[in-house]
This record gives sequence, C-alpha cells and structure tokens, in this order.
Amino acid sequence: MNIRPIAFAAALTLISGCNPAAKQAARPVLTKTADGRNELKVGFLPVTCHLTCPVTDFASRTSKDNRFASEKYLAWPDVANAFKSGRLQATFMIAPLALKLQEQGVKCKIVYLGHRDGSTVMVRKEDTSKDLTGLKGKTFAIPSRFSNQYLVIRKLMEDQGLAESDINFIELPPPQMPSALAAKKIDAYFVGEPHAAKAEVTGVGRVLYKAKDIWPQFISCVLVVSDELIAKEPQVVKDLVRGIAESGEWAETHRNEAAKVASPYYKQDEKLIKFVLNDPGRVSYRQLTPGDDEMMKIVEMAVKAKIISKPIPVAQFVDRQFVPKDIKAANVDMADAGKYPAN
Repeated sequence: MNIRPIAFAAALTLISGCNPAAKQAARPVLTKTADGRNELKVGFLPVTCHLTCPVTDFASRTSKDNRFASEKYLAWPDVANAFKSGRLQATFMIAPLALKLQEQGVKCKIVYLGHRDGSTVMVRKEDTSKDLTGLKGKTFAIPSRFSNQYLVIRKLMEDQGLAESDINFIELPPPQMPSALAAKKIDAYFVGEPHAAKAEVTGVGRVLYKAKDIWPQFISCVLVVSDELIAKEPQVVKDLVRGIAESGEWAETHRNEAAKVASPYYKQDEKLIKFVLNDPGRVSYRQLTPGDDEMMKIVEMAVKAKIISKPIPVAQFVDRQFVPKDIKAANVDMADAGKYPAN
C-alpha cells in the first residue's frame, strides 16, 4: 500500500539513524524544579488519547514529591526523535511506533495505556459513503503509518474486500486534518480526538466510524519510558504511572473539569473538548493496563503491515510492575484551571 506523506517527510528518520542508546545515556534522566523537586518531562500530542498527561501536569504543580511537566509535540516524528535522543525519557506514543523503536534498539518499555477508544473516522459532510468501499479511489489521512489507526483501517479494508491500492493513504499531523478536510485536500481521516470532532462541530465532516465500532476497547497510544529511567529512578516511574492512572479515574467522573484543565494545554476550545468527553463511548480512561493478548494483536498487525520485521515478545516491551493495584481518583485543585499554562 503506497502512503504519500504531506508535511511528514521527517518520518523517514524513524527507520534510520545511529545508536540511540548512546545518545540517551549522555543526558540526565531528571531535572530539578526551583524548589528542589525532581522534574520529569513527559511528551504528548494535543489529543484526548493523551488527556491524562496534562491533567497529571496540572495536578503535580502543587505536589510535595515529583513534578511531571508535560511537553507538547504536534507530529509523531518529533516525539520519536526526542525520545531516541534522550530529550524525553517518558512520553505518550502510538503503540506500533513504540514497537518500531524497540526493533531499532531503543531501550524502552510500555508501562501503561493512554486511553480506550478515543479515535474517529471522519468523511466530508456531503460524502454518502456508508463504509470504506465508498472511499475507493479517494484520499484518506492517517496520523502515521506507525499508528494503530492505519493498522485497523488495513484490517477493515480486508474485511470489506478492498485491495491495498484501493485507497490513497497520506500521513498528516492530527491538528492539520480538519482544515485539510474542509479544504477538500483529503476525503477522509482517522485520528484521535478532538481533531475529528472539530470537523463535526464546524459542520464540514461527519462520523463514519467511531473506533469502538471497528475494534472495541481500541488502543491508539501507550505510555513509554526508557529502560534507563526505570533502572535509575524506579520510584519516579511508579509515581508517574500512578499519577496517570489516577488522573484517568478523575477524568472519568469529572469530564467537564478535565476539559477545562486540558484546553489551555491543547490550545483548543474548551467547548470542543467537552463535546468529545461527554459523548458516550467516544473515549475512556479506565482499564488501561496493557494485556498480553491485545499487545500481541498489535504486534501481529505491525508485522503484517511491515512496520516491524518479526514478532517481538510481550515481555520484551511491556513492564506492568508500576501499575497501581488500587486506582483512586486524583485530587485535582481546580484553582487556575482553564488559565494554566498561560502560554
């Protein structure tokens, strides 16, 4: 299947380069805040799949222990390169990309999931397609060929009798997808929210599939940390996973508040994020421990799509030791919510 990149040529760097481990070792895994706390930067994209990252950032501003500072990226190659170089020791990442980095020799582990569901297939509002067969010969944007969105659409094409050449896939950074659909540069896209809902609420697009309709309990993104961070700062990793888990539990029962917290991080309208979070079944932040069967399903699809050359054992890339046994909702002080961060 041919995939033509738009503003995404940097993806080639994901399959080339020198020894990533050597670069990682040259940088400190933690920095210090002005008041002397450990600070760990955590990468994320402005998608609701990563909502727990800014929520954990917001909640940890006033903690007495570790500070987890979210660092926003807009495209997956930038995330991958930051992680490979050691500028990031922890980040949210599309699952097949984490597998690709493993195959490249980057020492890292998936320690938690970012979400369940949370992605949507959009077509132009006037498009009459009822399934993928209606998109034959059309242009379909994906966030990356290393994404689960791409793998799942490939599987759905097979199920509907489409050949690999029947749809013209292009790679496009998620924030650019709604405007590309509006400008008729693309005919459809599959992406994490709120970039699908933006086309819906502005009236330029409609939902063809929600992720749960294609793959119930869909996984797009995972939380990845370096082996170096695990070895040197296991307590920090434990606190990070606990923070992400508790932020997810809080978001489940405080969806409007979570939208208020996240909107300044995303630079997105709070009403748009509320629309996504309050649409039943659109995204969930529970049951985020990665299971063996679902991880192997992703491995098998990644091999078939030639993202990785051969299967990788789950024990090689998943580390569940940091997942808390009991997950309670985070204590989030809503003071400054909607105003922090200011820039």
